[in-house]
Amino acid sequence: MSLISDAFAEWRECRAEYDETLYTQYAAAEEATRGAMLNARGRAKGIDPFSLFKGPEVRALAYASEELVEHWAAHPRVTFAKFEKQWQSNRLAELVEDAA
Repeated sequence: MSLISDAFAEWRECRAEYDETLYTQYAAAEEATRGAMLNARGRAKGIDPFSLFKGPEVRALAYASEELVEHWAAHPRVTFAKFEKQWQSNRLAELVEDAA
C-alpha cells in the first residue's frame, strides 16, 4: 500500500469509530432527556436533533433543550477534532508499545 492509501485507510477507521461514538452519545442523551432534545426554536425550525451532536457548539447550544444542555454539562459533546486527536494519540501509543 502507498502512504496515501494507508493514511486514507486510517482516516476511514477513525471516522467509523467516531460515528459509533456519535450514535452512542445521541442514544444516551435521548434517554437522559426523554427525547426532549430541542428547544422551542429548534422545534420551530425543524432541526434534526442528531445534527446538534455533529455541528458547531454555538449552533448546538442555540437549538438544544435545557435538558440536553444539562446532559452535555455532565457528558460533554465530543467533536471529531477532539476524537481524532485522542484516536491518533492512542494509535501512536499502540505503535510505540508494539515496537518495544
